[in-house]
Amino acid sequence: MLKTIKDLEIDGSTVFIRCDFNVPIDEFGNITDDRRIRAALPTIRYCLDRDCKVVLGSHFERPEPGKFEERFSLFPVYKRLDALLKIKNHLYFDDSKAGAVITPRAKELFGQMEGGDVLLLENLRFDPGETKDDIEFAKKLSEFGEFYVNDAFGACHRKHASIHAIASLYDKEHKAAGFLLAKEVNFFAKVLENPSRPFVAVVGGSKVSGKLEALNRLISKVDKLVVGGGMAFTFLKAQGYEVGKSLVEEDLIDEARTIMYKAKKNGVKFYLPVDVVVAPEMSETATVKYLPTQEIPAEWMGLDIGPASTRLFREALNDAHTIMWNGPMGVYEMERFAKGSIKMSHYIAESHATTIVGGGDTADVAARAGDVDEMTFVSTGGGASLKLIEGEELPGIVALQS
Repeated sequence: MLKTIKDLEIDGSTVFIRCDFNVPIDEFGNITDDRRIRAALPTIRYCLDRDCKVVLGSHFERPEPGKFEERFSLFPVYKRLDALLKIKNHLYFDDSKAGAVITPRAKELFGQMEGGDVLLLENLRFDPGETKDDIEFAKKLSEFGEFYVNDAFGACHRKHASIHAIASLYDKEHKAAGFLLAKEVNFFAKVLENPSRPFVAVVGGSKVSGKLEALNRLISKVDKLVVGGGMAFTFLKAQGYEVGKSLVEEDLIDEARTIMYKAKKNGVKFYLPVDVVVAPEMSETATVKYLPTQEIPAEWMGLDIGPASTRLFREALNDAHTIMWNGPMGVYEMERFAKGSIKMSHYIAESHATTIVGGGDTADVAARAGDVDEMTFVSTGGGASLKLIEGEELPGIVALQS
């Protein structure tokens, strides 16, 4: 059982919360989707209600360690936090632009904090020790909290100092999961172990290799498996179809056959696209055709599922009681190849099933489609949610329990 912040005696203490504020930002430095920030607010407010001094740490993208670059600063996150938290006390931010995390300015701000204050540290990846899981950097971070709370589900699959090493410096009475992390772990565990049936998994994305373990595990759990996106072409090739210049992982064709064989053996209904949107190149201006999967021209590539496939997949979802969706149906970043993904999002949102959306690209599609509020649960972690589906233990969670 994962211990949560409610199990800790934090009243009036200092708490270091590892958050995941790795949010999308446009070329002007504006946050385009603040769901990850909003998701962290319940844990932060819980601490503030108990008169704690709260220190927040997060990574953002992949900066060059030790070098300050404006585009990798957490300053936009600080501004959004200020607007969302609306705390009566102080919200501090280390604005020294030092290209470091544990700066004299950060220590100075920490020293003047009182109960109810919040300090946001600069991007943790500015320090080379973060990605190296360095215990010395973890020790410096631990000086910012008598208690350690991990609420960064999206980073829990990584062995980084603020996720893994730091947890070893606290005993079980002084470390726990935040509300978001606990919710994510419990939701996936419950759905995978005891789903309401029929249980349908919709899996997309570009490559089979990235989701091979997940597919192998889901085959023994689900009643139906719907496969779309670029990965579908490896399965279609395995069935003997010519797929032109579509993305195919030749070395995984046998694996694809094995997965389809397991599905048949387990009585799992297996769905692949019956038609596709094809173009000679991946471009917004390219000529497109809607063709059956048997008729893809040799020099063309499939970039989205077609209208017949979306209708077929909708039929597959009709009687579902649980739907897990991970991966888009096409190159959704380009408008002309986004229809399949958007329609799937609408169909999943309109169903009466419990709907779980994997993070990353899948959550992005649901947001673009305007369906986030209609889904039962939208994960904040793409890679982490995939690891949970695969049945792997996440280093961040193991560290909290040890």
